[in-house]
Amino acid sequence: MTINTVSRRTAWLRVVTLAVAAFIFNTTEFVPVGLLSDIAQSFSMETAQVGIMLTIYAWVVALMSLPFMLMTSKMERKRLLIGIFILFIVSHVLSFLAWNFVVLVISRIGIAFAHAIFWSITASLAIRMAPHGKKAQALSLIATGTALAMVLGLPIGRIVGQYFGWRTTFFAIGVVALITLLCLVKLLPRLPSEHSGDLRSVPLLFRRPALVSIYVLTAVVVTAHYTAYSYIEPFVMNIAGQSANFATFLLLVLGGAGIIGSLVFGKLGNQHASALVSVAIGLLTGCLLLLLPASDSAAHLTLLSLFWGIAIMVIGLGMQVKVLALAPDATDVAMSLFSGIFNIGIGAGALLGNQVSLHLSMASIGLVGAVPALAALIWSVVIFRRWPVALEEQPGHS
Repeated sequence: MTINTVSRRTAWLRVVTLAVAAFIFNTTEFVPVGLLSDIAQSFSMETAQVGIMLTIYAWVVALMSLPFMLMTSKMERKRLLIGIFILFIVSHVLSFLAWNFVVLVISRIGIAFAHAIFWSITASLAIRMAPHGKKAQALSLIATGTALAMVLGLPIGRIVGQYFGWRTTFFAIGVVALITLLCLVKLLPRLPSEHSGDLRSVPLLFRRPALVSIYVLTAVVVTAHYTAYSYIEPFVMNIAGQSANFATFLLLVLGGAGIIGSLVFGKLGNQHASALVSVAIGLLTGCLLLLLPASDSAAHLTLLSLFWGIAIMVIGLGMQVKVLALAPDATDVAMSLFSGIFNIGIGAGALLGNQVSLHLSMASIGLVGAVPALAALIWSVVIFRRWPVALEEQPGHS
């Protein structure tokens, strides 16, 4: 059975299953953001100390994305996905059993290994399996899976953690991953590796100044976002003086706003990606600057979270569209580099937020995060003027 001869229904089912997988992988990456206080309490540690596991996870993904992608570049994709999911599920069982913080971190490293390979191949697989002429919509579905991780996965994970303990959250993610694995086994055809690129692609990609500029922009803007976002739960409870339930609600708002951002990008992204990204970075900068002033009221924090969630989703989607447009000849290598650089930003932001919380004050996470956000805004304006057309999605590559 080839990919091109299946019904549109089957093609969409495959893409949807990949989107569910994206939802699971992103949920597990971000769910500790909503569980930091509970994990810290169970191991008798400070919240900011536990926060370091966000940085370790992200930097393992960043370091291993390209090496793992190159090691597996010739592997048949269905078999590779099955292997990734088995590692993912076993690591979640270890998270559930973790008898101390070191074991929890080791289990998270196992999950990060699976994550590194998954995100290197997912965008190109979605494009391959999409019905004819629906590649952009397939990517948008994967992005929706990512957005839903923020709107549903993270808050539900937090609620499960609050009522049944944080270990149950990790166990539940493992169970959902097992169900998804069974669906992938049933639905996916054999998927020989193609257009993955190899080690020779790396220097070629780094000789493309427009692409390198996008990578730099990604690292800086993601650092800005995660400086504050990583510690939003303890910030809401300790600085804003709000309840644990309100912290859950705010995470729901942030994630839900991401879906609005995804819809906005779906409508305007193909023609106006550059302008949309710059406006979104400006919006993010404003939200970070206003985080502390907004903490005086629940209504202000809710409104701010709405704009913040829209902004970060538009930024993430805009970057992916540009990377794929600028590297149609080596999509897997380009996306593994993108995933790695994105995770460098997550790790750097979580570490910066950690240092600010420990040595300055958790109240300052928004102001500190606004500094790289402002730098990213200026950089985006400069590079989108320098390469105005080359950065938009090329019709021939879509």
